[in-house]
Formats: sequence, structure tokens, C-alpha cells
Amino acid sequence: MKSLSLSIRILLAALFLVPASAIAKNHPEGFDDKYDLEEMVVLSRHSIRAPLSGNGSALGNLTSHQWTNWSAAPSELTSRGGALETIMGQYFRKYLADQGLFPENYVPTTDDVNIYANSMQRTIATAQYFTSGFMPMANLTVNHRFSPSKMDPVFFPRLTKVNPEFTAQAMKEIAAMGGKNGIRGINEGLKDNYTLIADVLDLQHSPAAKDGMKAFDNYDTEIILEVGEEPRMKGSLKDANSASDAFILQYYEEPDSIKAGFGKKLTRDQWAQIAKIKDVYGDVLFAAPIVAANVANPLLRYMYDELNAKDRKFTYLVGHDSNIASVTAALGVEEYELPNAIEKKTPIGSKLVMEKWKAKDGKEYVSINLVYQTPDQLRNISLLDLDNPPMVFPLRLKGLTPNEDGLYLLEDINKRFAECFEAYENI
Repeated sequence: MKSLSLSIRILLAALFLVPASAIAKNHPEGFDDKYDLEEMVVLSRHSIRAPLSGNGSALGNLTSHQWTNWSAAPSELTSRGGALETIMGQYFRKYLADQGLFPENYVPTTDDVNIYANSMQRTIATAQYFTSGFMPMANLTVNHRFSPSKMDPVFFPRLTKVNPEFTAQAMKEIAAMGGKNGIRGINEGLKDNYTLIADVLDLQHSPAAKDGMKAFDNYDTEIILEVGEEPRMKGSLKDANSASDAFILQYYEEPDSIKAGFGKKLTRDQWAQIAKIKDVYGDVLFAAPIVAANVANPLLRYMYDELNAKDRKFTYLVGHDSNIASVTAALGVEEYELPNAIEKKTPIGSKLVMEKWKAKDGKEYVSINLVYQTPDQLRNISLLDLDNPPMVFPLRLKGLTPNEDGLYLLEDINKRFAECFEAYENI
């Protein structure tokens, strides 16, 4: 049972009203007779980590409550994150064996498989856990450039070109996210989210309140774009994002959901409201088209090379939500909200998956999907297999039309990469 592709068909049916009768047991009728899987390129966000800062930090000052007793130091992968990533690796092993790309217990050559992580503890550890589930007999090497924890330029979403024209266009594109009220409008759209997270934090009785921060009401977000640095900001969106990030991680890490919400009995929709702050923060910093073309350029070039590398069968790259956000924006992925997720754009441990298929007539195609564990799968550390797969969400590219099987011509995907490279050169 080829469940990953089956999930794609089911989701396509739901999204685009494909008649249920068009969905065969494994694929649309005739799919298996037309295509063979040649290669998979995966860009993964690391799995569950501890917050980037702990008690006593600016994050700690936002509440008088105690954050979870994390099983890892700040910013590092937790034990739960390791277990979840091993489970995901096992699922990919089963899926690719089912597709005929690798036999069970395969030991690959260096040409077959490439595992490459950013040089941060949480990304290297994610890759290590994934490979232990993915190819347990192979003792795969996780490639990374530096000793932990240092950002690798391939994964570092920094601006390498900044000039007045770039800054003006970037600010125009960011402001457009807030409609007629611009950047202030972005914050106005999060008013209810800010109120909710402030209530859960009990912000008015926090150490930060003594310094004047009793609400997330500074809507005049300042965007900072400097060469050699990540895009960053000042204002309530930044402050609330720090708490949103920590809360969502705590929701995944802490089995008691009421304890995770500092005693509040939050609904799944309310957790999604809290997570939206983080989603918007990521979009503002990394999803404006000209910013995405700038910060994602090294990673896009690496992914293009891997997708077109002779003899490569599987590439696993481990970075961050900013990497997935900027790569998808640069490639022109249409706007989406993920189902059965509280993080609607780049859930923890999510994977941008490009599968290269070869048709019987020799033409090569690519499918592009986000693969991620549901909140229940994350919280319950659920085992995954072909009968209990992770979520698979098909992504659509602006200006390109997939064929009847949801696949894009490899030639068109390569042209889209070339357009990304040109956009960078034109900055």
C-alpha cells in the first residue's frame, strides 16, 4: 500500500473536488503503470526543541509561571523530539521500500544518499535520529560543516545583498501583508491572538509588567534589514512570537495540556490562535518574495543540485522553519493553511518533500508536498506506518499547472529554480 501517495490523492480530492471514484486503492487509475520513483529530496525542520531562551530571560520575564522542565538545554533537541524523528525516519524507510526506491535494510553508497544538517545541535541531532530510523543498518554519516552550534551559510537565512532599492521593495511587500494599514495592519489582525496569549501568560502580573509591558500593544513593528544578518524586528510581534514559540513547543512536549497552558483549558483552536502569531512572524520576516529570493538563495542552489545530481536517490537536509518558509516563498508556492495542524505553515519536524518520478515515456516529473505529524501524533509519540501515515499536503506553484496526477514536469521545476537564481542576481 503506497500510503504517502494515497494521502496525496485523498487531499487533492478534498481540495480540488476530484470525484471519489477517481481514487484507486493506491493511486489514481493507471498511476503505477506510468511512473517510477527515482529520487526524493527532503528539506526538514528540526523536531521538538527547548525554547531558545529559558527562565530568567526576556521570555521568562513574560510570565510568573514556570515553563516546562525541558529535557534539553535551551535551543537543543528534546528527548521527545528525538523519538518523534526516529519514528518519522522509520516511516520514510517503509514508504520508500514500498515504492521500490530502496530495499529494506539497504546500505547505500555515498552517491545514493546524502544527509546534510545545519551545524546546530538541534538540526544535527534531528538528522541523527532520523537516520537511525531510516536506515538502521547503514550507520549513515550526518554531514555538517562546523562544530555545534554555528550557523552554516547554506542554512543561515541571512541577507547577502542589501541596497536602497531592495529595502524599499522588501518593505513594500511586507507592508502589503497588512492590507491598507500596512505593517500596523499586520498587528491589528493579531489583536485577538495577542489578547489570548497575554491572558495565558498572565502578562499583567509578570516581571515584564513591572517594566511597563502589560499587553502586546506596540503595533508599530520595526523591520530591520542589514547585510550579513537575518531579517529581524522590534515590537509586539517579536515579543509575542517568543511566547508563542515556547507555548507551542510546550504543548507538544508536556503530556498534560492544561499544565502546558499554565492552568488554562485551551481548545485546539485556541492553541492554533497562539501558533498563528509565530506563523505570521515567520511570514513577515522571510516570505516577502524579494526577501525570500535573497535569504534562500544558497539553499535553493543546493536543492537544485541535489534534485539533478546523477545517481542520487535520497537527500535529507535539516534546517529551520525559516528555511522552509523562505524556500517555499521563493519557489512561488501558493498560499496554504495546513489541515490537522496548529502550526499552519511549517509545523515542528515538518518536511518539504520533492519526489522525482519517471514516466514510462521517459519524461521526468516532480511532486511537491509538506509531510508532517499531527498534533496528536506529536503529543502521543504515535508510531507511524503505511496504515497510520503522517499528514501529506500537496503544494501548488503559482503559474504552473500540474498534470492530471498532480505532478509537475521536472523541466518546469528547474526553470522555476532558475527564475529564483535570476531574482537573486537582480537584487
